[in-house]
Amino acid sequence: MSPTFADLGVPSFVVANLDRRNISSPFPIQAATLPDLLGGRDVCGRAPTGSGKTLAFGIPLVTNLGNSAPRHPRRLVLVPTRELASQVSAEIRQLTGGMNNAPRVEAIYGGVSLPKQAKALGRGVDIVVACPGRLADLINQRLIFLDAVDMVVLDEADRMADMGFIHEVKRLLDQCPSDRQTVLFSATLDGEVDELIRRYQHDPARHEVEERIDADAGDAVHHFWQVDRTDRTATTAEVVTHVGPTIVFCRTKRGADRLARQLTTAGVPSAAIHGDRSQAQRERALAEFRSGRARALVATDVAARGIHVDGVAGVVHFDPPADHKDYVHRSGRTARAGSDGVVVSLVIPELRKDVSQLQRKLGYPKGLDSVDLMALGDAVPMVITPAPVPARPRPANQNRRPRPSGSGGAPSGDRNGNRNGSRNGSRNGSGNRPSSNGAAPATARKRPKRTRNSKGYTVTASKSQAS
Repeated sequence: MSPTFADLGVPSFVVANLDRRNISSPFPIQAATLPDLLGGRDVCGRAPTGSGKTLAFGIPLVTNLGNSAPRHPRRLVLVPTRELASQVSAEIRQLTGGMNNAPRVEAIYGGVSLPKQAKALGRGVDIVVACPGRLADLINQRLIFLDAVDMVVLDEADRMADMGFIHEVKRLLDQCPSDRQTVLFSATLDGEVDELIRRYQHDPARHEVEERIDADAGDAVHHFWQVDRTDRTATTAEVVTHVGPTIVFCRTKRGADRLARQLTTAGVPSAAIHGDRSQAQRERALAEFRSGRARALVATDVAARGIHVDGVAGVVHFDPPADHKDYVHRSGRTARAGSDGVVVSLVIPELRKDVSQLQRKLGYPKGLDSVDLMALGDAVPMVITPAPVPARPRPANQNRRPRPSGSGGAPSGDRNGNRNGSRNGSRNGSGNRPSSNGAAPATARKRPKRTRNSKGYTVTASKSQAS
């Protein structure tokens, strides 16, 4: 019989808040790490995204926490992205909902008002969830000090290393007391992450939860479809229409902007999210996707880790990732917390060799299938009409600002100001016009032999062609 949160030593007020959210049984990473974390021991954990590690370190963060002096927080969480900072801070607040003198939690990241964050720190914050860059800026301006921090959490440490934050992370850790508790969670524990463990943790308890990357992991069905470059947009529109809310991954920021416009034109309202978008634009895109106004969220890898959106039915790798770890993290946006999902990779001929190597590292059978929407299950295709988004009011005395060019605005352009595609935006990235309804005409296909699970999802795809 698996232990309860109370069995693991979780305080009663946290157990009550979890019960109100129908969270009663700890996930494996929580059951493994909570006794050590609540006991004050350093912990390094290897766990995939969506495994429940936010609760694992969030519960100790709100336990035995006294009041903090202004600008001197007691607890610190470092994360790689703005979205993850917002998500983690919201989760921590939920853990203490309804209690008297609840800990004060503040998310610190770029793209929002620095004076507003400074004002909050001046009033006093107990737990700071921060991106390294903005936190360093505030420290340099003497708006926050880390000399009272008794617990530091490094979340998605490998992602921070990938993004070039590792040296900033070291400088921040060097400003914290040496006798603090240090907690590290990462999808991998090698390379620069291992250097952090050896340098900044004292005799850490090591806990690992294996990533399940078999074809049926997490009730997600994985498909690798061979397509022509010019057919990818239409195929993506068909997948989203068939399966429901979908996150679509592109390699470049400009490609994400372009695809979001093309999908919207094709009748699949979409929003783009990437590093060149302002924080307000990123939050608005996530809000539109969560509310259903956008049926597709078109993203670069900035959204691959740490963002949790309930009800994501599918993931499309419009541009397959080069690394199998990125594939796992991208695909982990669907089939979360026991839900089913579909993952589709669109493979153009020139990438077939690279994807074959990716499949080998993932342990998937090599080979590509033809596009087969019936293999996605028995979902009835939806007729999607873009929902109107109300325009924000503009003050009468405010002059209209010029529309930016480049990947941060739409339409994007080259150095000479020329727009990508045709002037009316109807051409796809290769200059070919899509059909009038945004999708390539469907051809009759023989229905493949499949089996289904109890929820009616396909768990075997069509027979792969030998590579």
